[in-house]
Amino acid sequence: MIKMLERIDAVIFDMDGTLIDSMWIWPSIDEAYFEKYDLTEPPNFHEGMEGMSYSEVAKYFKDCFPTLPLTPEEIMDEWTNLAHERYTTQVSLKEGAIEFLDFLHEQGIRTGIATSNGRKLVDDTLKALGIEEQFASVRCACEAGAGKPAPDVYLMVADDLQVSCERCLVFEDVPMGILAGKNAGMHVCAVEDDFSKDQVEKKRRLADYYIQDYNDIKNRTYEVLR
Repeated sequence: MIKMLERIDAVIFDMDGTLIDSMWIWPSIDEAYFEKYDLTEPPNFHEGMEGMSYSEVAKYFKDCFPTLPLTPEEIMDEWTNLAHERYTTQVSLKEGAIEFLDFLHEQGIRTGIATSNGRKLVDDTLKALGIEEQFASVRCACEAGAGKPAPDVYLMVADDLQVSCERCLVFEDVPMGILAGKNAGMHVCAVEDDFSKDQVEKKRRLADYYIQDYNDIKNRTYEVLR
């Protein structure tokens, strides 16, 4: 057995930037959105929304741009429409992810997803990638009532899987997500992603393990940080 997976009964994945290579989509959507509504991005705008649920980000957007003539619900619908085609036709799984999922199922380790993204994008993306049946639980932070670093969405998935938190291993790509897993009392492996390259040292300080991609697990080349 791979040491990282000893005494682990469930593996829970964040989706964007962790299980799938999708973070590149959002800067282009923001750019189009800012141009459409003649908005100017304030300083540290993206840092302020890290880990938030889809609905929390929409409310944050509305707070940052109070003159925007849309409700948070309308903002979310517009984002979903803008992102949907790219998510369902251009997004790929992280390298080695499908092989790792197959290995987990062979080992009898349950799998789930705890994401900050919206339900429609999540469900349609997993279906487009042909992996929706791989997960016994898929939960969005909107359903949990709080975004990351609150542990709520991870606790929901663990409850669905009927696995105690200390026997769960989380995979996350950003510090707020890593903190959510740690706040839930779970072990956490940080995942390399271009979008969070400037946060690598912070990710390493927070996580228990670090991988460049999922092949590191099979090859036993992952970093042990704790």
